[in-house]
Formats: sequence, structure tokens, C-alpha cells
Amino acid sequence: MERTFEGLKARQRAERDGYPDNLSLRVHRALSWLDRAERDDDPDSRFIFLWIAFNAAYATEIDDRVHLNEQATFNAFLEKLCELDGEKRLDELVWTAYPNAIRVLLDNPYVFSCFWDHQKGVLTEAQWKRSFDGAKKAAHTALARQKTPAVLSIVFSRIYTLRNQIIHGGATWNGRVNRDQIRDCVAILADLVPVVIEIMMDNPRTLWGAASYPVVLHKG
Repeated sequence: MERTFEGLKARQRAERDGYPDNLSLRVHRALSWLDRAERDDDPDSRFIFLWIAFNAAYATEIDDRVHLNEQATFNAFLEKLCELDGEKRLDELVWTAYPNAIRVLLDNPYVFSCFWDHQKGVLTEAQWKRSFDGAKKAAHTALARQKTPAVLSIVFSRIYTLRNQIIHGGATWNGRVNRDQIRDCVAILADLVPVVIEIMMDNPRTLWGAASYPVVLHKG
């Protein structure tokens, strides 16, 4: 089966009657946004749609109620996926498919939150650079030790910084100054999101939690 919307959707149609409601809703929503991302040639739009697809897969009502830090939520989700990934697909993505994209992303200060704290005057130049070097060292150590959850956590913290820039209006559509990070983040998400959905479908009996914003039918 191809890890594309069409391949995953065909599997979902064949299996969905056996899914618990919460998983069914998550997968249905995530696939809808993956479909939209795959049909779009605009890198900025693809990034947004891929992030929404990932968000649809991991977000829960419990997280919303207790106002958990979003990064803590998706880090726990990624760690859970790695534990469930018997075929080691996430390992393969990290260690085989993305050594260059990941390393380039980690070397890019524009997706490092402390860089922007420096621009706002919250941190000195020495402070943000020290933090940047420490984060890169931690990432490279995790890569060397093949600690997939740790690597993904660091990578997603960078992707999340770009997400905040774009969603909160801190970037220009098709702006020339952020093409590198858009390119690298789209490359990573475009292959990682289908694997995330696939692992979830492989594990329908796992407790995924109630999806955010349940479907409420209009009573008219």
C-alpha cells in the first residue's frame, strides 16, 4: 500500500467499521487535510495543511481542558507512536530519508525560538547562541545514539516555531526570506504525516483519547 492519501484512504474505507469512534474521527480528519496538502503546489499552503493533518491526529479534549503545552502534547504523542511502531518506520524516516533535511533544519536559526526572543530583546546575542549551540549538540547526540523520539521532539520544536510564524501572521506568503525552512519542513511533514496515520490505523485498540471538537449534528 502506498503511503499517500489514496492508499491510506482505501485502507481506511476497508477497516473503519472496526475502528473505535475516536480513532475513526481522527483518521478521517487527518486524511482529509493530507488529501488537500497533496493536491496543492504552493509550499506555504502545503505546510499549513500538513500541520493541520498532524494536529488532527494528535489533539485531544483532555489536552484542551487542562491547557497542556502543545509541544508537550505532540512530544508525548510522537513517543507513543515510536513505541507502537513495530516496523520501525519512524526510525527509517529519521535515519535514512532525512539526515540531510533534519541537519539543515537544525542549523537554521530562523526556526529556533530563542533567536526570535533575542530579536525581541528578551535574550542577549550570547544567550540565544549558547542555547542554539546546546540544542544542536543535543540533537546530534540523539541522532548519533539513534534516539528517534528525542530527534523528532527537537525537529518538531523547530517546525512548531515556523508554524507559529505563519499561523500568527509573522511571515509573508511566498516570502523569499523563509523558503529554506518551508522547503525542509514540508519535506519532513509530507512523509511523516502518512506514517503517523498508518501507525494509528495499525493500532486501533490503543487508547488515543477523545478527539478535540466532536462532531455535533445540527438540529434544525
